[in-house]
Amino acid sequence: MKNRFFDLRLIIGYVLAHALMYFTFYDRAIFWYIFTGSLLVLITFAMFQEDVEDQASFFVYISIGAFSGILLYFIFWLGVQGFDLLNLPFEKSIKKLYRWFAPSLFWQYLALILVAAPGEELFWRGFVQKRLLRFFRPFVSIVFGALLYASVHIYSGTFTLMLAAFLSGLMWGALYLWKKSMPLVIVSHIVFDIMIFIILPLK
Repeated sequence: MKNRFFDLRLIIGYVLAHALMYFTFYDRAIFWYIFTGSLLVLITFAMFQEDVEDQASFFVYISIGAFSGILLYFIFWLGVQGFDLLNLPFEKSIKKLYRWFAPSLFWQYLALILVAAPGEELFWRGFVQKRLLRFFRPFVSIVFGALLYASVHIYSGTFTLMLAAFLSGLMWGALYLWKKSMPLVIVSHIVFDIMIFIILPLK
């Protein structure tokens, strides 16, 4: 672990992400407009701060990305089944999340795939996690990065979304550290989003 713990660019980026997500979740009626704009801002910020890594071949990042996205979906699916068996009060929360934030219009599905998934990975893994690695060991950087990723979802008003963001952040952070490939984690994120919002919603 390094002796210096001050990274102004990381702090600015993190504060910016919180500010943007606060306004994103402030009014659910215009959520998708603000969410899309916020991610475009974070993409621009991240691209000016860090280079985009791509150390995996096309076949590797497509295959591992798709497999990991499907795997993550089924981990979530098993979790929901477990909550049902234990009679834990998560069903209403999950339905509420879909009602509030799931895409419903064609342009929103495009924004989900072309802006939201790439934007979150470019910022949280390609910028935040990479800079955390300058100060912490890999495992700590992954966990800390996932916690920071989850923290901006506090404005959604639901613990379920924060937990989902933390768990998915752990997987995508580990994948990014393993293969050093931004396209891989973006593919994984896109496949996961397609599964959870289009093919087999959990509600």
